[in-house]
Amino acid sequence: MDRIAIITGSSSGFGLLTTIKLAEQGFHVIATMRNLKKAEIFNKLIKKQDVFDRIQPRQLDVTDKVSIGKFSEYVKGLERVDVLVNNAGFAIGGFAEHVEIDDYRRQFETNLFGVIAVTQAILPKMHERGMGTIINVSSVSGRTAFPGLSAYVSSKYALEGYTESLRLELKPFGIQVALVEPGSFQTNIWSSGMEISERSADKQSPYYDYMTAITSALESGKKNHGDPVLVANLISKIASMKELKKLRYPIGKGLKATILMKALIPWKWWEKIVLKTILKK
Repeated sequence: MDRIAIITGSSSGFGLLTTIKLAEQGFHVIATMRNLKKAEIFNKLIKKQDVFDRIQPRQLDVTDKVSIGKFSEYVKGLERVDVLVNNAGFAIGGFAEHVEIDDYRRQFETNLFGVIAVTQAILPKMHERGMGTIINVSSVSGRTAFPGLSAYVSSKYALEGYTESLRLELKPFGIQVALVEPGSFQTNIWSSGMEISERSADKQSPYYDYMTAITSALESGKKNHGDPVLVANLISKIASMKELKKLRYPIGKGLKATILMKALIPWKWWEKIVLKTILKK
């Protein structure tokens, strides 16, 4: 029987590319997404019929209890689940003073609680066979914070903590857990996939010039963003590993050096570097 992989947020970005990559590697991929109409993208991108046939789109809203309930029942009927890639996510931008509490909750509902809900749905199936791999797609923002993104950053920091505990809990049962931590790549999370708090974007806000500098820095940095295929390749490689010796897999230009530097230098130095990079002064 084909190995079965389940991927959330499969209609775009890392999820889309990973879905295709795993299907090419012989996985039967259950490609979940909120809007099934977006599954049409597979018709446009996949030329090989055998690869197309190994992809099964399925509706799933990771923030909706009814949708999660239906998905849990569906998973019970599967013969196996070898890999889960928790990829669904989005970003809310804006300063902490201005981002509404409800928006923080929405951010966590997708980026953290959605991951937890889907993981709980598939774990009984992995326990049946005493094996499986769970890959949670985090971000460099789960290791180092950035002003104007506190909702997104805090959700990824929480995801990192959850995943670390999850790995320790599941290791004795033969179930592997990993974090993939991309830096800046060419996906729509920093464009159409990002929401900006209206109050932070208001010209009357004391943060307006600061917010403008941040969005300008993000925009100017796009030319250096990496090819998201590299992340899909990494996730696919991890999915087929017999033993994951590491928990964290950072990927992106200069990312490892950035994480190391933050860990080694005094905070006041780090703070100056970050603010000078954004504010240019």
